[in-house]
Amino acid sequence: MDNTAVALVGLGSYLPPQRISNETLCARLDTTDEWITSRTGIKNRHWAGPGVATGDLAVEAGHRALKSAGLEPGTGAVDLVVLATTTPDNPCPATAPDVASRLGLGHVPAYDIAAVCSGFLYALAAASAHIHTGLAKRALVIGAETYSTILNPADRTTNVIFGDGAGAVVLSAVPAGEGDGNGLLLDMDLGSDGTGRNLITIPAGGSRQRATTPVPADDEQYFTMQGKKVFAQAVNRMTESSRTVLGRLGWSADQVDWLVGHQANVRILNSVARGLGIPEERAVINLDKVGNTSAASIPLALADAAADGSLRPGARVLLTAFGGGLTWGSVALTWPDIVPA
Repeated sequence: MDNTAVALVGLGSYLPPQRISNETLCARLDTTDEWITSRTGIKNRHWAGPGVATGDLAVEAGHRALKSAGLEPGTGAVDLVVLATTTPDNPCPATAPDVASRLGLGHVPAYDIAAVCSGFLYALAAASAHIHTGLAKRALVIGAETYSTILNPADRTTNVIFGDGAGAVVLSAVPAGEGDGNGLLLDMDLGSDGTGRNLITIPAGGSRQRATTPVPADDEQYFTMQGKKVFAQAVNRMTESSRTVLGRLGWSADQVDWLVGHQANVRILNSVARGLGIPEERAVINLDKVGNTSAASIPLALADAAADGSLRPGARVLLTAFGGGLTWGSVALTWPDIVPA
């Protein structure tokens, strides 16, 4: 469908009500608020309560995104659901079909994408491809995580960083060249490097662990990350990927109204902004309130920036992320005239 463009037409977000402050974590971990804030920029995060799974958060965010797009949950609302998550409800099956069913969307194709913190951008690209090829007219794209379920309770380096939450958008086919262009997804770049797969990982639980004789240690069931190596990779990959997109579009740094990076660490976000020549004040930051929510990070940041009036219709927005795999990606779009739910 060469004459079809893809537009973002709805946005929704959801955070579980339980807020976990730095002070709460300091009470049981060998750390301080100053240590956490100075190294990450994070002050609070939200964790799902007992019995609450990733699919529950995804349904809430998906419902709100549909509402924002003026769509009622039910058959015919969308033709596709793509869920980005590192924390599915079960190793098998995928969580997306259950989310689609609970939203009453009928027998639409639905699948999960596991690209860790880059997952939402990978999901945007996948859904956009479905629309461009005519396999779908509208798609619900969700990033949802319950990282609190995979963190080692005794590991202060991961406990202080990660939070739970979900964000979702609705994408729609629109005639190319018509309208004011607001909301259009203009260009994308994705990449990966499997040689760094051990930098961000959960060692146990997969077929590789089951294919070996030794029983894994108890702590191998939890999320692990080599922070210093990840920091350098994240800055380099997000900067390079962003430059690729900006170069293809012919955008200068001055023409980017907002940089919305994966909310991993405030120092990473500021380093990427500086590397691109974008003033730090034009980098959206909400990790102080929600922490690192992995695949949910970018849509949650978009929802916050839209709600406070920072994102205005027609604004040029650059999204960029880096995650386990290793994976990375960037997406450029113009901001639509929508009200997030």
